[in-house]
Amino acid sequence: MTEELTFEAAQTELEQIVDRLESGQAPLEEAIALWERGEELYRFCREKLDGAEGKIEQLAQRAEEARPTGDASPFPDEPPSA
Repeated sequence: MTEELTFEAAQTELEQIVDRLESGQAPLEEAIALWERGEELYRFCREKLDGAEGKIEQLAQRAEEARPTGDASPFPDEPPSA
C-alpha cells in the first residue's frame, strides 16, 4: 500500500537529498539518481505551494468582499459613521 506523499514528507526527503549531494560522498550514478528525485520532489513541493497560495488569495478575496463598507450603518435609523 502506497501512502500519498505529503508536502512535509517531500520537503524532508528533499532536504536529505541536498545534504547527501552537498557532502560529495555519493558516487556518480547515485548522485544522478538523487538529483532526478530531487527535481521531482521540488516540482511536487512547488505545485503544493502554488496551490496553497491560490487558496489563500481566494480566501483573502472572499474576506475582503464580505467586509462591510464603512458608510453602512447596521442600524437604519442612525446616520452612517464617518
